[in-house]
Amino acid sequence: MEGALEKRRRAGLLRALPEPIGGKLDFCSNDYLGLARSTPDYSEQSPGATGSRLISGNSSLAEEVERLIAAFHRAEAALLFPSGYSANIGLLPAVVSRQDTIVYDKLLHASLRDGIKLTQARAFGFAHNNINDLAKKLAVAEGEKWVIVESVYSMDGDQAPLVDMASLCKEYGANLIVDEAHGTGVMGDRGEGLVCALGLEDLVWARIHTFGKAVGGHGAAVLGSQLLKNYLVNFARSFIYTTAIPPISLAHISLAYGRMAETDIVQVLHERVQYFLKQCPDSVRRRLIPSTTPIQAVLCPGNTEVKALAQSLQRSGMAVLPIRYPTVPRGQERLRICLHTFNTDEEIDQILFALSRYFEKHTGRYTA
Repeated sequence: MEGALEKRRRAGLLRALPEPIGGKLDFCSNDYLGLARSTPDYSEQSPGATGSRLISGNSSLAEEVERLIAAFHRAEAALLFPSGYSANIGLLPAVVSRQDTIVYDKLLHASLRDGIKLTQARAFGFAHNNINDLAKKLAVAEGEKWVIVESVYSMDGDQAPLVDMASLCKEYGANLIVDEAHGTGVMGDRGEGLVCALGLEDLVWARIHTFGKAVGGHGAAVLGSQLLKNYLVNFARSFIYTTAIPPISLAHISLAYGRMAETDIVQVLHERVQYFLKQCPDSVRRRLIPSTTPIQAVLCPGNTEVKALAQSLQRSGMAVLPIRYPTVPRGQERLRICLHTFNTDEEIDQILFALSRYFEKHTGRYTA
């Protein structure tokens, strides 16, 4: 273990826990809607679920939340999991057999990649968001075909071309699974996700909505048919053999969905994104990966270079973290700036000014 850590240290790849955000301006968390800052009185709810849903962890509240989530996202049924990771490594091995073929976007999240490995099925990556490459892979796929993508990609902030993907999957008889982790609470008028925003509910075989991002809580739900829910209760190991989401967390999820349904909180988030893009100076804009979501990635190639940029902003009181290789491909290191409903005009102006001044100082290419 010491040898492995030293090797990473010499390569400049060693991970360490960052300092707590504390009083810094938050431009790094996934709390897009600020709902993690809600502090209602949950004292009547138990902090512990006491066991698996199949033993003592089931409750009327859990079943109520599942109905609420299914209705909100226009699905037949929903099944709660303790986290997005457990949902992804539970869903895929349960429904995919080793005789099947999985075709997945090459920028797919690590949890889905781990779920794919557990299936022992044939798996092929296709070039990110590339419909032509997806078609080539599906044309040679054998057995039951599965296509796995994200709606909004966590490191780039871009969206999957789901309309074309759904059409292609229908043509090839493939089952489309969409991870809406960063689409939940972000895409659509009320945060229903990209699938609902595009009206593709009937063309997507399963969806994963997580609550650790915009919902500001913890846990996840797999959405699909009632048959799929019944099947996962019996065969998804990460559901069967783990403690259920505690009632205190379920209460927060219910509250958060109520806020999304009954207020303009999602529209406020969209306005924050538009303000950032409108105010963005050319020296920063030319480094952005195109995105209309709260995830704005500022490219700064090189682990050393992007770390220095992040430290410069941190010294100015901003919570921003560098995303380094190998989390992203070499040469695509970046700052991942996350925008939130609670980021003011002044705070957004501040980070844009700090970025432009840094690039002016270090590259001489800043344009006022």
